[in-house]
Amino acid sequence: MRIRLPASARRSRPLPSAAHRRPPARRGVRRALPAAVALTLLTPACHTPLVPPGAPTPWPTAYAHRWQWQWQLEGPVDTDVAADVFLLDPVRTTAAETSALRGRDRRLVCQVHVGSYAGTDPDATRFPTAVRGNPTGRAQRRWLDVRRWDVLEPVLADRFRLCRGKGFGAVALADADGYAHRSGFPLGYDEQLTFNRRLAVLARSLDLSPGLMNDVGQVAALAPDFDFAVVEECVRLRVCAKLLPFADADKPVFHVEYTGHTATFCVTTLGYGFASIRKNRSLDAWRDPCQLP
Repeated sequence: MRIRLPASARRSRPLPSAAHRRPPARRGVRRALPAAVALTLLTPACHTPLVPPGAPTPWPTAYAHRWQWQWQLEGPVDTDVAADVFLLDPVRTTAAETSALRGRDRRLVCQVHVGSYAGTDPDATRFPTAVRGNPTGRAQRRWLDVRRWDVLEPVLADRFRLCRGKGFGAVALADADGYAHRSGFPLGYDEQLTFNRRLAVLARSLDLSPGLMNDVGQVAALAPDFDFAVVEECVRLRVCAKLLPFADADKPVFHVEYTGHTATFCVTTLGYGFASIRKNRSLDAWRDPCQLP
């Protein structure tokens, strides 16, 4: 196999002219060459951090109640949707799709499951048996023991890096409320709070704007730590008022309902200052947004 030297190494040794070329090297020199090449390849190189344009995503307070958004996890991403913000799956979404959206100045949010895993996840084998809990009830996912930050942090950091590498500027933390479910672990309110705050700090350290998904019971405590919120069916569940700590701080609240009509629930959520849409539960490209006044 032919080993190709890095460009920096090639540039540092200009080729001699034909008149000054040296005679062929002796065998001993040829033996030393592979070792020299290996040393070059193993020497750490200085790389510029891979940061997407505009990362972490800014959320201007003057525009806080005027966002239009799209949430798509199934099918090829429809980049023509008239939305300012796209919430997408970082594994399924291609770099070409994120590039097309960035070219139109769209804000990109990746959905990362931080408190659960599925057997189909590319990194599922990195979670030891000791941190695997009960089923979440969604897509064959299982809860994780969020008390084990030492085990989860390296895996979640790599999930965040995948988002950043594909051009996302923000991350929404899914399944960040295991304490409120039968996770299979004795998780308490404070342990979940600590885990979620650590995730917000981790996201910021990787130039990603952190967003809280659902976890309505901890919004009052966590709103100062996060830049935006994503909430499902707060009208049907009658919990929209609990998201006001975000809206009152001029932070975006991206809300979705799966039933009912926009003419009914938009009256409530637009009054709260939320960005609201109706979606199919499959979260394909279809959307029915609330119309801003």
